[in-house]
Amino acid sequence: MKFITGKNQANRIRKNKHDSETKLRAFAFMEQDELFAAVSSSPTGLTGGEAEDRQDEFGKNIITAGLKNTPLHRMREAVVNPFNIILLFIASVTYFTDVVAASRPDYVTIIIILALIVLSSLVAFLQSQRSNAAAEKLSHMISNKIHAWRDGKLVEILQEDVVPGDIIHLSAGDMLPADVRFLTVKDTFVAQSALTGESNPVEKFSDMKNERTDALTDVKNIGFMGSNIVSGSATALVLATGNDTYFGAMAETLSGDRAKTSFERGVGAVSGLLVRMMLVMLPIVFLINGFAKGEWPQALLFSISIAVGLTPHMLPVIMTSTLAKGAVSMSRHKVIVRTLGSIQSFGEMDVLCTDKTGTLTEDRIVLEKYMNLRGEDDARILRHAYLNSFFQTGLKNLIDLAIINRAVQNGDESITENYSREDEIPFDFSRRRMSVVLADKTGKRQLITKGAVEEMIGISSFVEISGQVLPMDETTRRSAMAVYEKYNAAGLRMIAIAQKNEVPESGAFNVADEKDMVLIGFVGFLDPPKESAKAAILTLKNHGVRTVVLTGDSEGVAAKVCGKVGVDTSILLTGRDVEKMDDAELIKAVRTCDLFAKLSPAQKERVVSAFQAAGHTVGYMGDGINDAPALRQADVGISVDSAVDIAKETADIILLEKDLMVLEKGVIEGRRTFGNIVKYIKMAASGNFGNMISVMTASIFLPFLPMLPVQLLTQNLLCDFAQMGMPFDSVDDEYVRKPRKWETKSIKSFMAYMGPLSSIFDILCFAIMWWIIGANKLALAPLFQSGWFVFGTVSQVLVIHMIRTAKVPFFQSRPSRPLLISTVLVAIVAFVVGFSGFAIGIDMMPLPASFLPWLALILAGYFLCAQMTKRFYAKRYGDWL
Repeated sequence: MKFITGKNQANRIRKNKHDSETKLRAFAFMEQDELFAAVSSSPTGLTGGEAEDRQDEFGKNIITAGLKNTPLHRMREAVVNPFNIILLFIASVTYFTDVVAASRPDYVTIIIILALIVLSSLVAFLQSQRSNAAAEKLSHMISNKIHAWRDGKLVEILQEDVVPGDIIHLSAGDMLPADVRFLTVKDTFVAQSALTGESNPVEKFSDMKNERTDALTDVKNIGFMGSNIVSGSATALVLATGNDTYFGAMAETLSGDRAKTSFERGVGAVSGLLVRMMLVMLPIVFLINGFAKGEWPQALLFSISIAVGLTPHMLPVIMTSTLAKGAVSMSRHKVIVRTLGSIQSFGEMDVLCTDKTGTLTEDRIVLEKYMNLRGEDDARILRHAYLNSFFQTGLKNLIDLAIINRAVQNGDESITENYSREDEIPFDFSRRRMSVVLADKTGKRQLITKGAVEEMIGISSFVEISGQVLPMDETTRRSAMAVYEKYNAAGLRMIAIAQKNEVPESGAFNVADEKDMVLIGFVGFLDPPKESAKAAILTLKNHGVRTVVLTGDSEGVAAKVCGKVGVDTSILLTGRDVEKMDDAELIKAVRTCDLFAKLSPAQKERVVSAFQAAGHTVGYMGDGINDAPALRQADVGISVDSAVDIAKETADIILLEKDLMVLEKGVIEGRRTFGNIVKYIKMAASGNFGNMISVMTASIFLPFLPMLPVQLLTQNLLCDFAQMGMPFDSVDDEYVRKPRKWETKSIKSFMAYMGPLSSIFDILCFAIMWWIIGANKLALAPLFQSGWFVFGTVSQVLVIHMIRTAKVPFFQSRPSRPLLISTVLVAIVAFVVGFSGFAIGIDMMPLPASFLPWLALILAGYFLCAQMTKRFYAKRYGDWL
């Protein structure tokens, strides 16, 4: 893909937006016949053959503008990096010193350096490819679908298969899969905040209530990819897909960087610290070696090589590989990661906010009771509820399905033949009710409404008791509420039913018509608690995760269910209570309250925000339209594969099974992933700090370089290979028992302990090579360098196993097989190179066998001292990693 920057890029984006806007404006003002002709479609939609031809022409309905995750881009990132640039610079200088200016040209060093470039680039690219393949495979396990008319039938297709000319059906919760022109609407409200930043949804219409001066996003009959249906229903004609959409034209400007997580900020802080230390050290080492040895070119190459070794260039590879490995492992537990970076937040989570239905309950709502206002069973109430649920065209939820199933069981399904739907007023979360207007065969109209009890009582002016319609006064209201509260306290989810016959003869109906209703009765539902919920909540608690329930359901039902599954119900706050609190009061309340009931979507979001303000890392689990704001606000949004589109699109993590037990397994895997990344960072930070001290000491006291650039770079590459098994390492059970947060101070204190310790044993190695082995003159510099090469490589391999666990390595905590293999192989290579003729290939001398016992001694000393330091550190700071 061609990348354009600066002014040219800005001009291209403006042109694409202008072209898209011009086309959409033209479509907005066309009559329907003209519109269908313009896109070569018809009111019945496309045939399967036409859809295939158009997909060949227009491609998949996927945004690819600004896409950088291509094999070519990954190859470029693997090859063009600071490490390889410095290697090429060193190879160029070496070419002039060893070939051009030398009496006998020597190509060995250059060949080794070029081999290092190829090898490191290949490893980085293959790891990137594997990580990307894993992410792609996981993304295909979840998909959003849409209903479209194909071959005269309404069928379900993948959003990516939508093509221009399709007629699609939309209802509350659906994402708009493309730019569309609305053909029919019913109280259709669309959230366009992704495009406009407006928090309030806007109403859409099918007729041309447009003005040519309107901003494009204000055009009334056009919908845009990236927005979603908040309430109502609609049919629409697809005008543009993929990059041809208005959203596609803006993709490069809308794809700004997300706010960094605490983990990303911590990694950046440590990387920045190491880079700053390297930048300070580079000139110091260069000047010391230049003045002391008089070989300024060699001093420059040595200081640059040291800088390469101190730069945490493997961090991106290790992080990506570890996160990808974690994502694949989590998928085995039916947890799909949409954004790799959310794995760490998942492991860090210490508060899980969750909806009640389907998570703590069986998600199979059964209609238990249908009663009049005296609490007596009344089949007429069921029939009215059935007519409302059957004739509504919006999203049929579990309550609608339970009503329809019970009516069918009772043999009432034939009553629908006596009515026709005139109109409807869809459900929304502010009204918490929905209405249908029906006409019988005589033409008589009737408005039937069902909804939350308090809201229904609020719009009712009358009650029907014993066949009589009476005014709603304090006595009748209290009588109705007493029946509701009795069954609600018993754990039934209660819905009120009301109707009226005084309905206008013509014209569209709206919310204003929902008044002066006659309250006639209630229907009660049972959603039994899951048997696994109590055990899952206890397991999460044992792993340091507090479960908090945020539900739109009533207090009685919420308290009954939560009490059975082990959620603390001693303190219960309702949406009304939350509304009265200011932010400070709410932050104080969330410290003790685990159950919030009758919450609106905005109130759920506010409660999540309060937990975050109180210092918690919050996960939110939900699957409905009303959960989208809270999912977006949470540190990690969790949804399920059966959720509405907007919930899945907002979530970071998708569960293939709606069960808290599945979630607990994912949390543990997230902590394992975080642990393996922290291991590498602490190892890199402390090792680099120790190397700086060692190099400074050697540069001051030795009459030659302690290691040549090619030797340093070879050692650096070997150590990188040893660390390649880190993403696959096991993590101690004790580590995953509580949430883990990123702490930069912990890294610095770790460096202060482990860094100088490694330097002490480096200096011991120098002393042995100088006084015992006798490599104490310029002619024997290659022998000295060989000794430090072997010790430095093997000790860095050893420290991997020391740092990876708070226990005694190998005995109390065993590494994973991949890590064991990668470290053992590197140690073997270091010994083979140092004690054989291979040493000559990188300008070293083979070590004598007499060095072996001394090497074993200082390695054993390093192991024992590291173990003692580990114990002291853990005792002082309370933790090791």
